[in-house]
Amino acid sequence: MDTKTFAKEIETHVRPATFPVAAKLLGPDDALPAKAKRPWRDMKIQVAICQAVAMARRYGWTIGVGEEDVNCVLTKTAFGLAPLTEHYESGHLACGMYVETLEAGARTEQATDRLPAGKYKHLVVGPAARVDFTPDAIIIYGNPAQVLRLVTCALWKHGGALTSSFTGRIDCSDEIIRTIARQDYQVILPCYGDRVFGQTEDSEMAFTLPGSKMEELVEGLQGTHKGGVRYPIPAFLRYTPQYPEHYYELERIWAAGEPKP
Repeated sequence: MDTKTFAKEIETHVRPATFPVAAKLLGPDDALPAKAKRPWRDMKIQVAICQAVAMARRYGWTIGVGEEDVNCVLTKTAFGLAPLTEHYESGHLACGMYVETLEAGARTEQATDRLPAGKYKHLVVGPAARVDFTPDAIIIYGNPAQVLRLVTCALWKHGGALTSSFTGRIDCSDEIIRTIARQDYQVILPCYGDRVFGQTEDSEMAFTLPGSKMEELVEGLQGTHKGGVRYPIPAFLRYTPQYPEHYYELERIWAAGEPKP
């Protein structure tokens, strides 16, 4: 399934407030899309990867980032744009902010999916409806009810349950690296940095899927729609309202047939 068709189905059935984002990792010999904007070259800024995703989903831009474009040392490390160091692995960057001890920090860093240094040179993200590349992963931000809708679609073919894990940090790794590595759906709790720098709202969550599952998810969208699982979630309105007791005096007056004044 092509990304344009996929994006149209998401818009029809889920109606997210921002564009679904297609993401692709590029090796040293892979060319960036010609129209991709580069933060350092074109805007004279360096960004966190969550900012690049936010530009794609809010502006509709295709953004390419490499080592020179990114100033978040956590994501430079996770995406292999800079070498993995003992200082990072031992937990110094988590200790005192997210965890109490270096040992706890080291466990937190071990829980973050990472790419080997130098394997990929660039990450490109863009609105799924407009990109001209085959995505490795797709990221969809929405409110909890919209993410719930996507979870039901993901389970349409095989049932069971989705399993996701959360650290509250480096959600770009969860969205892209972990989704690609597991080739499975993920529910994403946007991290602290995503909310600060990507300006993700308090009410937003995210849902990701590998590019290989676009067609399967659309089948789930259509199947669950026919089954009655839809967004916006319909309110149950077929009930008799209850009112303050003194309202019912009129009912008694009408029932008694009292003459009009």
